[in-house]
Amino acid sequence: MPVMTSRLERFLHLTPKVELHCHLLGTVREQTFRDLARRERAPLADDEITAFYTRGEKPVGVLRVLRALDALLIRRPDDLHRLVYEYLADAAAHHVRYAEFFWNPTGTAVESGIAYAAALPAIVRAIHDAERDHRISGRLIAAIDREAPPAAATEMVRWVVEHRADEVLGIGIDYRENDHPPEDFAEAYALAGRHGLKRTAHAGEFGMPWTNVRTAVELLQCDRIDHGYTIVDAPDYARRCAERGIVFTVVPTNSFYLRTLAPERWALDHPIRRMPGLGLKVHPNTDDPTLHHVTPTLAWTMMARDFGFGLADLRAFMLNGLDAAWIDDGSRARWRAEFTQAFDAAAQSLDPFSSGAS
Repeated sequence: MPVMTSRLERFLHLTPKVELHCHLLGTVREQTFRDLARRERAPLADDEITAFYTRGEKPVGVLRVLRALDALLIRRPDDLHRLVYEYLADAAAHHVRYAEFFWNPTGTAVESGIAYAAALPAIVRAIHDAERDHRISGRLIAAIDREAPPAAATEMVRWVVEHRADEVLGIGIDYRENDHPPEDFAEAYALAGRHGLKRTAHAGEFGMPWTNVRTAVELLQCDRIDHGYTIVDAPDYARRCAERGIVFTVVPTNSFYLRTLAPERWALDHPIRRMPGLGLKVHPNTDDPTLHHVTPTLAWTMMARDFGFGLADLRAFMLNGLDAAWIDDGSRARWRAEFTQAFDAAAQSLDPFSSGAS
């Protein structure tokens, strides 16, 4: 079995991928965090930073780390250039060909003091630099901070509209779902829709009611859903989502379920295991890779190793990602052909694993 896992990991490392659910501030390398902390003389001890990047029995909350970056470390547009460039370089090393990543402009404007108009050019420059150096296409999703007032969300969407850029495809919504239901941000999403921006939302992540997923789809008019796990509690509505082809960008290392499920049961009881059986289209992602200690390769490996999906499932997940990506139809058709050819050719060496594919 260890040999098979190693072969599987090598195969999934080489498989061309897209990434659709990753938070910029959750991609920060530990050394980069330390460099910024040293430069800013931040009140963070070395062991505290080490704890940020440690996944023990009681890991430091990811949101605390993200807030610390905005509040203490990011002070210049070039800091954002560094973060974007390093994330895309790291993703490209795992054969991610295309990445849509989240960034919260409100937190950066309020806590870091960098206005959207000043931050955006640095991010765009990093996207182009990474494409030149690493052959990866990056695109930005401007994320609503759901812990800020709804008016701040609408204001953020206005920034995106006023400073329109081809590299900014749409909006999302993240941070803690508890006490911040998606309907609070209907005005911001309606504004985005009127201006042709794509829309996604974190919903059903923190064990919140499945109706949050329905609200994101029906009221906010989301093109896809991030996480969405509690949809398994409503099989009838799950079938409706399946019929509409809505893709759920899932995260094998989702911290809520790792915290709330017993270690020996988490992979058996995690909703991800049940979602494809309801007809739902899922696609695995890293979310906060450096903080979760996960890479794109490992996220895909976990879908097979921990959740029991076979080669046929993984192939479908790969194509689901291309279906959900906010790309033009020409690129989608070309990449479907290229990705499928590469996947099928490499899969020939995995006959023992293939025989167990579902």
